[in-house]
Amino acid sequence: MTTRPDAHDPSTLGFLTQAVHAGNAIDEGSGAIRTPIVMANSYALPEDPSSLSWSNTDTKTYTRNTGTNQEALQSKLAVLEGGDDAVVLASGVAALHAVFFTHLTSGDHVVVGDVTYEAIWKLFTELLPVKYGIEATFVDTSDTDAVAAAMRPNTTLVHVEAIGNPTTKVTDIAAIAAVAHDAGALLTVDSTFTPPPFYRPLADGADLVVHSLTKYINGHGDAMGGAVIGSADLVAKIKAEAMVDVGGTISPFNAWLIMRGSVTLPLRLRQHLASAEQIAAHLEADPRVAYVAYPGLASHPQHEVAARQFGGRGYGAVMAFAVDGDPDTQNRFVANLRLITSAVSLGHDESLIVHVGTSGPRVQHYPDEFKRYGHLRFSVGLEDPADIMADLDAALDATFGAR
Repeated sequence: MTTRPDAHDPSTLGFLTQAVHAGNAIDEGSGAIRTPIVMANSYALPEDPSSLSWSNTDTKTYTRNTGTNQEALQSKLAVLEGGDDAVVLASGVAALHAVFFTHLTSGDHVVVGDVTYEAIWKLFTELLPVKYGIEATFVDTSDTDAVAAAMRPNTTLVHVEAIGNPTTKVTDIAAIAAVAHDAGALLTVDSTFTPPPFYRPLADGADLVVHSLTKYINGHGDAMGGAVIGSADLVAKIKAEAMVDVGGTISPFNAWLIMRGSVTLPLRLRQHLASAEQIAAHLEADPRVAYVAYPGLASHPQHEVAARQFGGRGYGAVMAFAVDGDPDTQNRFVANLRLITSAVSLGHDESLIVHVGTSGPRVQHYPDEFKRYGHLRFSVGLEDPADIMADLDAALDATFGAR
């Protein structure tokens, strides 16, 4: 008997259909077939509100606690990522901070990937140790034995990135989950570079998955947000503590924009991933390019791990590379680009590139070629890949002279 697809039962739907229907509902007031933007900070109370908990996150009373657009986006993300529940917040860093604020206490020890987003580096090298007495050990998370060796009796959390920012180091999530859980610790995974359906860390044992919604899930460069997805009990604690009592709430408008952008996520990802593989190979073949760090290349140190973990669906759409020259040469190359935009962020519809030099505390953990040349972090957009490659080639010609 054929299972009938039911928009109210995501388990009956394929991912493309989930991306369209999950979290959306016909508006009872207007009959609109899409959840409208509800730009309200307060909701009508029952006749007798005296028994309400003003910190309750299940009843709509005040938008810092929960709101219509926030609830819709949370429902969608939980379905797409395969979690019980989700909490959405004002930015990706707000989501990361919410995890650590909620699930760490003074005296705890954390194991953190040595290639990690700059804000996480600062949280665990400066802010959390000084303010709250939380210790962190930075480890090469591509080395499972090194992670196991770093665990202590008071290690309560391991935090990694599925694909590291910016070196594209790949962590074996299932292996690290086993290490964390054997020690009684939680595993949190920043999966911003690897959104669903490309990869779902919860299926490989992660306890909580974090996304900067600003990037691929929104996908249009026009809204900021962050999300944490996982089991109901772990997420409920984040809602109660970090959302309500710290207050980094997403705005209704940003939640609505991200909800809209997420509908095309699987279609956009298909193009991002296919273009990135083609472009990475094209760059690696050019002698004027010093190196290309991209998990889809056989030269990448974790290529085999990436192929197994991502199941042939792709290798991401962010790469790091450098042209053969000093920082001024890198800058001239970027200045010679005409289609690719020099700007921070990633996962937008347009291709983005940023030149990062060789200074800063995180650089000590980077590969030798990053230390020598710096790197260009390149987020491949949705333009025709032939146009992107032509722009790269023209900029190389203008910088070095035609081959």
